[in-house]
Amino acid sequence: MKSFWEETEQIPERKSAEGVYERQVAVIGAGMTGILTAWQLQRAGKQVVVLEAGRIAGGQTGRTTAKITSQHGLCYSRMTENPGPDTARLYAEANQKAIEEYARIVSEKKIQCDFERLPAYLYSRRDEQLLRKEAEAAAGLGLSAEFTKETELPFETVGAVRFDGQAQFHPLKFLRVLAEELEIYENSPVKKVKGTTVFTDRAVFTAEHVIFATHYPIRNVPGFYFLRQHQERSYVVALQGCRQLLGMYYSADMGGISLRSEGDILLLGGNAHRTGEHCQGGAYSSLKAAACKYFPGSEVFACWSAQDCMPHDEIPFIGRYSLTKQNWYVATGYRKWGMTSSMIAALLLTDLITGKENPWEKLFTPRRMLHKAARVNFWTDVRESACGLWNGFFHPMEKHGEEEVRVRCTHLGCKLTWNPDEKSWDCPCHGSRFTEDGRRLDEPAQKDLPDGDLDKSHIDR
Repeated sequence: MKSFWEETEQIPERKSAEGVYERQVAVIGAGMTGILTAWQLQRAGKQVVVLEAGRIAGGQTGRTTAKITSQHGLCYSRMTENPGPDTARLYAEANQKAIEEYARIVSEKKIQCDFERLPAYLYSRRDEQLLRKEAEAAAGLGLSAEFTKETELPFETVGAVRFDGQAQFHPLKFLRVLAEELEIYENSPVKKVKGTTVFTDRAVFTAEHVIFATHYPIRNVPGFYFLRQHQERSYVVALQGCRQLLGMYYSADMGGISLRSEGDILLLGGNAHRTGEHCQGGAYSSLKAAACKYFPGSEVFACWSAQDCMPHDEIPFIGRYSLTKQNWYVATGYRKWGMTSSMIAALLLTDLITGKENPWEKLFTPRRMLHKAARVNFWTDVRESACGLWNGFFHPMEKHGEEEVRVRCTHLGCKLTWNPDEKSWDCPCHGSRFTEDGRRLDEPAQKDLPDGDLDKSHIDR
């Protein structure tokens, strides 16, 4: 399913890589992180190449809701308590700086990408005290945040935290302009990285630095990122015929909906779940029912879903890939806040590669130790990963009707589950996804399902 962004903007195609190349920096992945990082590095005087397995912005960037905001749910009250106010303040400053950097680039290059400054609201229909606590914490960290009873939502709330100085835009219109200045090769999936040599099917790139900007790291070792985060999916419907909202809205409640306008289109999102745990379906029908209830007369223009990497301590992993790979870099674990996190990654990685100090390096370093509040999440994911591997290897057959179908992930062998909303096979361990006929959709898997594994399936659709 194409997103609203993909339906309304086309980025020109690029050729595939062929031959032998030497560059200072090789960036793997041409989504928001890869393009921004390459652009910032080129601006700093580095010779950069970007390698993309499919099309530019063909992954999660094309499926975002494109909110550029430092409002990240109920994060600041939690973060202030553990790991502490200094960490929380750095996190708030980094994300607010990311917003201002987007504004600077859009203004400097005069990019027509529907960039708009407007407030972001964190609302609740249940718990006013949680919101007041979050507003107090965010304001204490220097953010322009306050509790309010006033929203423009078509249903009652107990209040909201209003964050001023936020923004939204059309991500593909923005990326198209930056991509025009870069050396990018599409349909050039990276098959192997050995040292700082990057191999595709028909090309070899030698570089001083290699950046993994692939949403989910494509190398298991070193780093072990598959044990340090899990993946979640969420769903969006784009509606025509709705009044334009003057703010962006995100729910603090379990099962709540998020909203933002893009001109006369309203994006209505929600129904998040861990990837691989959605056998019953109904995500789109639930959102459409909410649209009928709250926005009667609206019509569905597009539907799509996105995938997010969820780190155990709610802070992205941005920095050197591991202790043993000093010239490898990674950016992952954005939770649901990919726009500001992508800009943070671009600025931080550029500083690391050009030898400049960056105040956020320690905050986002992948080498950091888990703080106390994150350890439960860490061991939960390790346990679920181990259980998934056990089931994958010792219970590899999925039964449908009278026939058995082998559905094991090509990443680490976990048993896949069927997602009826997306018509896809999803991995509950690490979030890999495959089409109905076995083609790989999402990392960390790097291979399609073996031929014949699904040729006997006859799932009730």
